[in-house]
Amino acid sequence: RDFEKTMSAGVKTYLTERQEQEDVAEIAQAWAELEDLYTRKLWHQLTVRMKEFVRSDCFKESKGLLELYEKFISDFEHRINSLSLVEIILHIKDDIQDANEAVAFLERAKDKVKEDVEATVLCSTAIGMIKLHAGSMEDVKTLIGETGSLLDTVSNVSFIHARFFDLSSQYYAATSSYADYYRDALRYLGCVELMAIPVEEQQNRAFRMGLAALLGEGVYNFGELLAHPVLESLTGTANEWVIEMLYAFNSGDIHQFESLRSQWQQQPDLVKNESKLFEKIQLLCVMELTFKRPSTSRNIPFNVIAQEARIPVNQVELLVMKALSLGLVKGSIDEVSKQVNMTWVQPRVLDLPQIQGMTGRLSEWCRSVKETIHTVEDQVPELLA
Repeated sequence: RDFEKTMSAGVKTYLTERQEQEDVAEIAQAWAELEDLYTRKLWHQLTVRMKEFVRSDCFKESKGLLELYEKFISDFEHRINSLSLVEIILHIKDDIQDANEAVAFLERAKDKVKEDVEATVLCSTAIGMIKLHAGSMEDVKTLIGETGSLLDTVSNVSFIHARFFDLSSQYYAATSSYADYYRDALRYLGCVELMAIPVEEQQNRAFRMGLAALLGEGVYNFGELLAHPVLESLTGTANEWVIEMLYAFNSGDIHQFESLRSQWQQQPDLVKNESKLFEKIQLLCVMELTFKRPSTSRNIPFNVIAQEARIPVNQVELLVMKALSLGLVKGSIDEVSKQVNMTWVQPRVLDLPQIQGMTGRLSEWCRSVKETIHTVEDQVPELLA
């Protein structure tokens, strides 16, 4: 037996048996191709072919992936690129029904690729998914923290990031951490091609992200979600009202919020947090009032805020103080003249109507600047005389 020139006896026996037992000529040929690449030591080509082969339909019923790993892949896995090895192993672990055994299998693989950050992260996210489905929330929380720190050292965004943010967003959804779920669900969508996600899943994600944006503490910027095409998946469905709700909040439109009451009251989480929702849209109303006014007219009377936010005048000061404390706006309150002087509003991703409004204000500003220039030009001869 000359292993260096041919192959180990165990591998030879396994590959021969698989070819002889296979009834489908195409799959038998695939086994023969694997044997040929192995014999010729074409490790890169063998790796590429193996990544395709483990997805083969022939393993869906026969459950032979674990045997494939133990009797063939394990013999040359040290020659496979670490990240590619983990990609293959993630298919292999689907053959393991027991969650603890699957985790142990992945932990062993993780130890083998520990020098490769991306491969390690990929292994960890797979372990996290298993533990998440098993309900081991504390373990998942710890793993997300450790893996997130590792991922921060990876400069290029890739499918590894998508796997991690898919795990973290699912964890935050399971623990009702709305703001964290909203943040990482958006990050996940930023790492994948939307067309690769089935329509039903798009609708599910869009709906959950919409609710999370509304309920998330500290979430006052809805523009990024409103601009994302995933929301279009809700158009024409029973949950299309979520889009209207997001637009209502984004513009601080309390009237629109109230008009959608019959629909959003069907959602227990929204009903349970109704008072918080009302406070959030009132704060967004203050932001929108500040944003829409020209910089030369940022003195807003109490009665205007009260009318827009639908609160008594004696509650306006408290609302504005809340907006100031959260850093949503900057300014001062004049209790004597009963007005608020706003100097700044927190930057947000704008929707189309808001952009159109800004365009109008910029046009007005340009016109004002031109008038000032003409006035100065007219007065120059008199000043020089």
